[in-house]
Amino acid sequence: MEFEELLKERLKRNGKRLYHREGQELEFKEQFNLAALADYFRDFAAFSNNRGGFLIFGVKDSPREISGLSEKSKEQFEKVDPEKITGYLLEIFSSEIRWVQGSIEIDGMFCGAFYIWPSDTKPVIARKDEGKDQIIKNGEIYYRYGGRTQKVQGSELESIINHRIEQNNKSWLNLMAKIGRAGPQNAAILDTERGLIERDDSQVLVLDDDLAGKVKFVKEGEFKEKEGAPTLKLVGDVVPVDKVEVIQRVKENLTRSYPYSAMELADEVTKQVPGASKQNVWACISENDLKNNPDYSVYNFRNKRQEDAFKKNGTIPVATPSIYNHKAIEFIVNVLRSEKADKK
Repeated sequence: MEFEELLKERLKRNGKRLYHREGQELEFKEQFNLAALADYFRDFAAFSNNRGGFLIFGVKDSPREISGLSEKSKEQFEKVDPEKITGYLLEIFSSEIRWVQGSIEIDGMFCGAFYIWPSDTKPVIARKDEGKDQIIKNGEIYYRYGGRTQKVQGSELESIINHRIEQNNKSWLNLMAKIGRAGPQNAAILDTERGLIERDDSQVLVLDDDLAGKVKFVKEGEFKEKEGAPTLKLVGDVVPVDKVEVIQRVKENLTRSYPYSAMELADEVTKQVPGASKQNVWACISENDLKNNPDYSVYNFRNKRQEDAFKKNGTIPVATPSIYNHKAIEFIVNVLRSEKADKK
């Protein structure tokens, strides 16, 4: 879906009021100001450390309605230089933050927006102080909770670190799978410093299927030069090897990792947050899309056929229960406590 269509969806209205509330992937601002860039960058980092999201300008608070940017704000928004902003972000934070800028006009009212993608290398960490009153502080990690940007809590940071470890493990598994396809006796190491591809005392070359399909082979002495054609000179014989299948093991016994039913989750949360109701818990789950986030929840399918249908086309049978882990409880407790604190 195009950026403008995605933006229009987030600005859908029920009468004058917006249908969507601020949440884990959505933040509204009434006006845009270049002097407040550090505040926006803090939100950039928070979205990037979670699941990405929209930062939309031109929406007033209480009631949440589209007001549009003033002429001054619109002029400043349109002056944003993507190259300079990207340079600032690289200077302030430890990892690249990918973002895009866009705008839309609704009933003659101009709204601007940034979309921030989730980072591939979380956590994104501030590496210098920035902004008025040092709103960004060196060494801090920001995270998006409900409709709020704040310093990351322990459970979310642990989840980010575990995810990064898992990504690293997958990279090693992919490497080992390629070695398996070639056969360990035929695998080699590419030493970029010495410019050698070697195995033991011999120099050999290992190609995967994608690269092999792009390379043309010629015998020594039969080479005819053709500008631009990719060519590999081989000395000796090319011997094919059998492919080795890589088996991926599926985690079993989900209830060990996700021990709470929805009702048990609600009971635990309301015990820890006095005054909170189960309706508050359901609203938090919905607004933050926890049911579709495996960091907190999974669907407990009745049989493998249902699970296979979900993996294939996203179909979820009616009344399929979700089960939750302890991180989901901690997340909801943090959000509800923050909302209570804001109301005081």
